[in-house]
Amino acid sequence: MILSLSTHAETWPIAGGFAISRGTRNVVHVVVAEISEGDHVGRGECVPYPRYGESVAGVVAAIEALAGDIAAGAERGKLQYLLPAGAARNALDCAFWDLEAKRAGRRAWELAGLPAPKPTVTAYTISLGSPEAMAEAAGRAAHRPLLKVKLGSEGDEDRIAAVREAAPEARLIVDANEAWSKDRLEPLMAACAEAGVDIIEQPLPASADEALSAIQRIVPVYADESVHDRSSLARIAGRYDGINIKLDKAGGLTEAMAMAAEAQTVGLPFMLGCMVATSLSMAPAMLLADRAAYVDLDGALLLARDRTPGLRYLDSLLHPPEPALWG
Repeated sequence: MILSLSTHAETWPIAGGFAISRGTRNVVHVVVAEISEGDHVGRGECVPYPRYGESVAGVVAAIEALAGDIAAGAERGKLQYLLPAGAARNALDCAFWDLEAKRAGRRAWELAGLPAPKPTVTAYTISLGSPEAMAEAAGRAAHRPLLKVKLGSEGDEDRIAAVREAAPEARLIVDANEAWSKDRLEPLMAACAEAGVDIIEQPLPASADEALSAIQRIVPVYADESVHDRSSLARIAGRYDGINIKLDKAGGLTEAMAMAAEAQTVGLPFMLGCMVATSLSMAPAMLLADRAAYVDLDGALLLARDRTPGLRYLDSLLHPPEPALWG
């Protein structure tokens, strides 16, 4: 049968807003790709990210430009050559995985040669705000075992101290989203160490992260914006202690699986991250959760509502997707 492709954009409201060092959002814009073959429809979702030069219109156009190739028989393996790493390829790659699972009547992890994913604890994000606001949010989430704390402006020492006081038992991840300066790096890292932070994500801009190789990293530092796919790994050697793998950066599950394997080969642990999006974005990443040092797949938890059916979250315990959602 001939494969057909359709693409559409969706807007989903965020519960209470979402703030990081680059700004605040109240909605998230996603793009969904659907590949059909007879009665089988495979779906994939991506989040175009302006930080990487992406837009909804641009991602939709990039996906739709491949309609002819897909109708002519191009499948998942060829995507790695037809599109660069990024959101557009992610949506198509995950749609192909979903379609392949439906064709075979098997789960995607079986086709990938991976064990069935188990329920896993995900981080829960505390948005950037005043120390008082962040302490209040952390207090409401203090029962969760792992919190991800967004930092990135003056007063970060007070913010992390306030979060720690409000959630004394939770493990903490700090994410500065490239907003720290080289001059402030060591005192801010010391404040994180004092608060018992597990890891720090991307403290410096990707264009200035060479400074990380010249300091004692008293808290392990993980690359996010500095690493996208396997081609990024050589550049970050000696600068980071781990990496954040996101399907939207890697360009899909196919590359994310290969990236995880290569990172482990070179001794880099990885965390599994996401953009704020619906459960359809989170679901494919669950295939790698068992191998990740940290799982940060709370994107759907941050929405005012999720798609139905969605992933099942019991507080911070995330369950694998059902076939009706993906895979």
